[in-house]
Amino acid sequence: LEGLNSRVEEEEERISELDERLEEITQAEQKREKRIRQNENSVRELWDNIKHANIRIIGVPEGEERDKGAENLFEEIIDENFPNLRKETDIQVQEAQRAPNKRSPKRPTPRHIIIKMSKIKDKERILKAARERPQVTYKGKPIRLSADFSAETLQARREWHDIFKVLKGKNLQPRILYPSRLSFRMEGEIKSFPDKQKLKEFITKKPVLQEMLKGLI
Repeated sequence: LEGLNSRVEEEEERISELDERLEEITQAEQKREKRIRQNENSVRELWDNIKHANIRIIGVPEGEERDKGAENLFEEIIDENFPNLRKETDIQVQEAQRAPNKRSPKRPTPRHIIIKMSKIKDKERILKAARERPQVTYKGKPIRLSADFSAETLQARREWHDIFKVLKGKNLQPRILYPSRLSFRMEGEIKSFPDKQKLKEFITKKPVLQEMLKGLI
């Protein structure tokens, strides 16, 4: 019996050591995943900062810029849609070109044109004017102007889509702030959230908002 008790104690010690080792491994894995997320966020922020002054033109047919150049094409779009902007300020373009990614036969839409502005204020002024127009056109045909973001930031902005629609329907004045924060007005204050988790924590204290966004978070 003493021998069996001794063996049981030895096994219990081994199990305790294994539990401690497993805890160490788990903590190390959590730290590693945290570092990976931090690195991914750093790369994403760096890429978005690089693109911060860019405007993406969507819907202009391929080849339109070959003779006149992408910069002149952009100036034509500005003159066609926002003639007053060129009178108010000297809009300077640093670089203009088609997105370098290859066209896919399965998706024959034209590649986007990327315009790098010399001043971020010019980009913001143009995009604000585009939002205020019912439609932006090139040679009378509809196109779109948007900010240029990394793929990860675009996905993060898309994830707010359904929540944004509900908040807008309730007249809470939602906005997507740079690069992918959701803000809205509630109880006379503007609330801002970097991701759904932070919004989820907030609405637990707001039953009305929680019911409004039920099934979306």
